[in-house]
Amino acid sequence: MKQLSQYLIWLVLITAMLLGSFALGCKSDEKVTPQLDALSDAQLLPKPSPTNEPDPTTSFINVISADSTVDFPASLTFNLEAESSHEITDIELRYTIEKVTVTSVTTTIKPDFVTGIHVITRWRWDTRKFDLPPGARINYKWIVTNNTGDKLETESATLIFEDSRHSWSELAEENVRLLWYKGDATFGQELMDAAQTALAKLAQDTGAKLEREARIYIYGDTDELHEALIYPQEWTGGLAFTDYGIIVIGISTDRLSWGKRTIAHELSHLVIHQMTYNPLSNVPTWIDEGLAMFTEGGLRDDLADNLDDALEDDTLFPVRSLGGSFPTDSEEAGLAYAQSYSLVSFLIENYGSEKMMALLELLKQGNSYDDALLEIYEFDVDGLDEEWRTSLGLQPNRIAVSSRYTFTV
Repeated sequence: MKQLSQYLIWLVLITAMLLGSFALGCKSDEKVTPQLDALSDAQLLPKPSPTNEPDPTTSFINVISADSTVDFPASLTFNLEAESSHEITDIELRYTIEKVTVTSVTTTIKPDFVTGIHVITRWRWDTRKFDLPPGARINYKWIVTNNTGDKLETESATLIFEDSRHSWSELAEENVRLLWYKGDATFGQELMDAAQTALAKLAQDTGAKLEREARIYIYGDTDELHEALIYPQEWTGGLAFTDYGIIVIGISTDRLSWGKRTIAHELSHLVIHQMTYNPLSNVPTWIDEGLAMFTEGGLRDDLADNLDDALEDDTLFPVRSLGGSFPTDSEEAGLAYAQSYSLVSFLIENYGSEKMMALLELLKQGNSYDDALLEIYEFDVDGLDEEWRTSLGLQPNRIAVSSRYTFTV
C-alpha cells in the first residue's frame, strides 16, 4: 500500500509538470525570443539583387590622353596613354604631312610599348634627318587595338612644327601670311608690300598666280636663319620649301632693300612650282631661277659684272648645261644665275609674256622643254642658245650647234 502511494505521488508530479509546460507554450501575450524575432524580420526583407559583375564579353578602349610636343628644330614627340577592358596588343600612329602632292602619303609608325589594360607610349621623330621647314603642318591619329580585336581610332589632330623660340608678329593679306619677330610693324608692312608687288609683276610677266597660301617666316638675320635649318649652305639667305608653300629668309632691319628682293625671288619659286606641279613635269633650272631673278627687278650689280666678263671672254655656259643643278663654285654659280636672268629677259622682252605662260603650261603637262620650246617658239634648247647669243653679239656656241645634228657616215 505504501509503495502504491509513492507511485501515485510521482505520477501526479510528472503530470503537473507536463501541463505547466504546455500552458507556457500556448500563451499568446508572451514576447517572442530575440532569436525568433530576428529570424522573422530577415524572412520579411526583400531578396537582394544579384551583384552586377563585369561581363567578360564586353570590351571597351579609352584614350586617356594624346598629345604632341615640338623641340624645334630637332624633334617632334607624339604621346599616348590608353586603357582597355582587355589587354591592349597593338598601337599605331599614322600621320600625313600637308604639302603639294598628287596623292596624300600616310606614314604608319608602330611605337614600342608594354601590353596590358593600361599602356603609355611615345614616339620621337628626329627631324634633323628630314627636311621639315618651320611652320610645316602634320595631321596625325592613333589606332589602338585590344586582344578581342576591338579598335579605337582617334580623331585627326594637327601639329604645327612651329619655331617657338621666337615671339612672332603676323600679317596677312590676300594669299600671303608674313611672320617676323625683329622689327616693328612698319618693317613687316614693307616686306608684305614687296611680296604683293612681286606677285603682281609675276602675274603680268607670265600670267602665273599663287594657287595656295604662302607663309613667309622672316628670321632676324642669316645666322638665326641657319640655326632654324638643318645643314644649310653658308651662303643661304633665303629658301623656298615649294612643296609646303613655305618661305624662310633671314632679313635684319638694316638690310631691308635686300630683303625685299629676296622675298620677290623666293615667292616666284613658290608660284612657278604651284603652277607647273606635275610628277612628270621638269622645269629647267634656268627658267625657274631666271623668272625668280626677273621678278626681283634688274640684275644685281655683282651678277651683272659676272655676265659682262663672260660676254667679253665668250665663256658663257651652253644653255643646255643650265637645265639641272648649278655649279657649286660661287663665281660659276653667279654666272649661271646671271645667264638665267638674261635668257628669261630675252624670251619675255622679244616674244611676250603670253608665250612664257604657254611654255609653263606645256611643261606642267609633262612635255620636255625641248618639245615645249619648239611648239611655242619654233626652236629647241640649242636653237634658243643660238638666238640668245646672236642677240648679245656673239657667234653661235659650237657645242650647242653640234648637238642639234646627227651625222651618218
